[in-house]
Amino acid sequence: MIPFLDLKSINARHRDDLLDACSAVIDSGWYVQGKFLKIFEREFSEYCGSMHCIGVANGLDALTLTLRAWKELGKLRDGDEVIVPANTYIASILSITENGLIPILVEPDNLTYNISCSGILSGLTAKTKVILPVHLYGKISPMREIMAVAREHNLLVLEDCAQAHGAVLDGVRAGAWGDAAGFSFYPGKNLGALGDAGAVVTSDPELAAVIRQLGNYGSAKKYVNNLKGVNSRLDELQAAILSVKLKSLDNDSNRRRAIAKEYYERINNPYIDITPLGGLDHVYHLFVVRSRFRDELGEFLTDKGVQTLIHYPIPPHKQEAYSDLNDLCLPITELMHQEVISLPISPVMGESDIDVVIASCNNFRI
Repeated sequence: MIPFLDLKSINARHRDDLLDACSAVIDSGWYVQGKFLKIFEREFSEYCGSMHCIGVANGLDALTLTLRAWKELGKLRDGDEVIVPANTYIASILSITENGLIPILVEPDNLTYNISCSGILSGLTAKTKVILPVHLYGKISPMREIMAVAREHNLLVLEDCAQAHGAVLDGVRAGAWGDAAGFSFYPGKNLGALGDAGAVVTSDPELAAVIRQLGNYGSAKKYVNNLKGVNSRLDELQAAILSVKLKSLDNDSNRRRAIAKEYYERINNPYIDITPLGGLDHVYHLFVVRSRFRDELGEFLTDKGVQTLIHYPIPPHKQEAYSDLNDLCLPITELMHQEVISLPISPVMGESDIDVVIASCNNFRI
């Protein structure tokens, strides 16, 4: 079976360096809020092109704490609206509702899967205070246009970069476009830790300071709590591991792009729809195709030894957790969730595996 994502092989490439990093943390005797976190925060902020990086426990916390910090700073209040693409992973929505804010779900662009300016404008009201573009599957949203809309309407912009580590649009990396950005380093991400991990990047020093306090029990000084915070910190071990893997991120992204190029050029089946090829603005965290016969295609590929996944089978507004949104009519989003299927793509895929995936896709018939 060709695995959807072979994490063991991905991390095996770095085994010696990862073991050295873990040993260095163990030998240091300091495991939370230490030098390895500071090193990674500096490296990742510089990599993204932002002034500050704050390590947190996971990607959901990165988004949630940023919105919470804006509330603490008086820029948001309960009941304010946040525009977000309807086809995102539920974490984007959870970060909004956790803060007493209202998610305004808008339809994505049918080709890129990302939020569009027309979608944003369709959801704009007097209560709108934030745009939360999600760089889905690894492709940056149209950020130049989005930032223009934000400036015109005095809106904050929080990028959800959980799938877009290292993507570049017009010379600017994902995470450096908006007022802040949330990253996940879940093990399966393009830059993945060996456990849960996340970060916020921003060039706003006041926002960075408040987020750091909120994630540390609301404290900037030990035993002095200025805010009602939480415990959400990126630990030393994961920070050291991420520093090791950050060094190969751009090479891994280029390999993903090369595989995607082969898929685009060689998969030719009327039952499989493939979106247009991306450039540096796409890092192919996922390679997603669509089919009216998605379930049959998935079963066929499984029989041929190709593992696939669905990102995502149920849109957020149809989840039981958001029963108050179940009556929303979002036909573009709903059709996407009925048709999308993700093919294997990773920096450790060999040419023979790529050939099998392509041949299997081309042999699918109804």
